[in-house]
Amino acid sequence: MSRATSLARLAAAYGRHQVRRRFQRARPQLGSLLDVYAGEHLQPLTPIERAALPAGSRCILCGACALAARRYGSVRLPDLAAGHLRSWDVLPQAQADLLGELPDLEAAAAACPVGVPLGEVAAIVARLSRIEA
Repeated sequence: MSRATSLARLAAAYGRHQVRRRFQRARPQLGSLLDVYAGEHLQPLTPIERAALPAGSRCILCGACALAARRYGSVRLPDLAAGHLRSWDVLPQAQADLLGELPDLEAAAAACPVGVPLGEVAAIVARLSRIEA
């Protein structure tokens, strides 16, 4: 098969793809996507959590929050601040740590040099770490 023939077939396939794309109704795929990841207990972020993600991602792991508010259960606060950036399959292990005595997350967030909202991040980590059997 020559190069020209290959390019013509590729162009024809792309043309068919574009025609189908324009005239077929879009099928909702969110349900099937959630079913695929249900076994790993992965959950999508809510719109509010997605909006808070950039502020929570600013953590530089300096530890100033830990000095201001000690520890959050047995999770070091710098680990909590970056908890939503870690692999979600280990979040259920952190769930037990989030049930301990609550430190002053507002004081810890106030001590943060980059302004990570630790209360919001703790709420995201707590929600994502729940496993429904």
